[in-house]
Amino acid sequence: MAHLRSRRRLALAVPVVLSLTASLGFLPVAAQAAPRAESTAQAADAETYAYLVNTKTDHHTIESVKNAITAAGGTVVVAYDKIGVIVAHSANPDFARQIRKVRGVQSAGASRTSPVTAAGTTDEGAVQYLSQAQAAKVADSAAAGEEPLEADQWDLRAIGADKAAEINPGSKKVTVAVIDTGVDDTHPDIAPNFSAGQSANCVSGKADTTYGSWRPVDADHYHGTHVAGEIAAARNGIGVAGVAPGVKVASITVAQPDENSLFFPESVVCAFVFAADHGVEVTNNSYYVDPWLYNCMDDPDQRAIVDAVNRAQLYARSKGTLNVASAGNSNDDLDSDALVDDSSPDDSTAVTRTVDPHECFDVPTQLPGVVTVSATGVKGTKSYYSSYGDGVVDVAGPGGDKYQIPDTPSKNGRILSTMPNNQYGFLQGTSMASPHVAAVAALLKSTHPWATPAQLQALLKAQADNPGCPTEPYDGNGDGVVDATCVGGKRVNGFFGFGVVNALRAVK
Repeated sequence: MAHLRSRRRLALAVPVVLSLTASLGFLPVAAQAAPRAESTAQAADAETYAYLVNTKTDHHTIESVKNAITAAGGTVVVAYDKIGVIVAHSANPDFARQIRKVRGVQSAGASRTSPVTAAGTTDEGAVQYLSQAQAAKVADSAAAGEEPLEADQWDLRAIGADKAAEINPGSKKVTVAVIDTGVDDTHPDIAPNFSAGQSANCVSGKADTTYGSWRPVDADHYHGTHVAGEIAAARNGIGVAGVAPGVKVASITVAQPDENSLFFPESVVCAFVFAADHGVEVTNNSYYVDPWLYNCMDDPDQRAIVDAVNRAQLYARSKGTLNVASAGNSNDDLDSDALVDDSSPDDSTAVTRTVDPHECFDVPTQLPGVVTVSATGVKGTKSYYSSYGDGVVDVAGPGGDKYQIPDTPSKNGRILSTMPNNQYGFLQGTSMASPHVAAVAALLKSTHPWATPAQLQALLKAQADNPGCPTEPYDGNGDGVVDATCVGGKRVNGFFGFGVVNALRAVK
């Protein structure tokens, strides 16, 4: 299966047109056989590029490095002194090499292979729309006490979220931050639970808390709104319900405001630090950090990306934030010896390379302490697209699967949730699985308010239901070809980690 550029482009969006006035430890340097593409940032000599400079955290070193950045023809965009990460811009093609020689610099490199003003490559997506009549049919199927479109939410029932809401819908003292394309907080299913004070726009690498800055730039940037609804759509008699309809949800926008929605590392660093400093209990990360699907530690640019994002997410964890991330949609075995990556870099011209996923990392999902989530369909089996890996995947959650058809009014195996402009739509992907897990983590935090991120992670694993590896060869798309091999046993394995999360157990 070909690599997909991001978690965000796997599936069809099926919006319902319905008016709603009713420090890694540290990672070792690995000998990597993969060919290293020459960084565009080292070849260009006129355009401005973005860089990450990672230093010791003492004041003297940071100030000295800032001065060195200026002397090398760079400009400091923002400095996160507490984690020793500096975001800089420079048009000097030799900037990274010069800065790596500065005393106190531990890693440095370009955060992308295109200039900071580049739009990137085009990645088309298909959209289908449902009619008012189809939406009304779903609403007619709603049982007493259900939300109007809940009959199509097979995922809630799969993890007991409908029953959990009757016991404990989650605490308003718990916030899940959606690090994504932005959230439409004016949506009537999201507005009741939205936390503006914990929201920001981090696209530039520096947090902008201007009111509304966290919203998507247009309806095509629907991904974050869908994720937010999966987590905390209110049970208010409108539309759908979230897995944790009583918790707060915040938006930290990191996607570039063009059709590609790339998530560059400086934006993600900003997001983790902002979440940590604003009391967020859980972050959801349904993406990989662009431009590299896998960041190899023997490449100085990619090493700097891993270092910077890892410092930021570890800082968030140290401040009490649990970070949850999607495993990916490439059906890759993240515990294999070699994978072919033909999609990176995705902001310029991709090259085909063979990587070892033990030495080249999907960021942030493979960073230490991050909860890695695989996806399941309505039958409870691994979704055909979901990446996996023994010892890599922590838990699984419903992400949808077009080949697994539920007995629901719309007969749609994807996940139904909120979309911008008061709409609803179906999507599938590990992007959808991760927010289910983040929401269950929020329910656990609501039930165990003093639990640390490590304790929450242990609780997620303990309450999960593990179906075990399939007894028959896995053929996710039904074409007669074995698509993946599950390694492990009933307690823990590569497809489901410790199992599929269970919202009902989380609140008992």
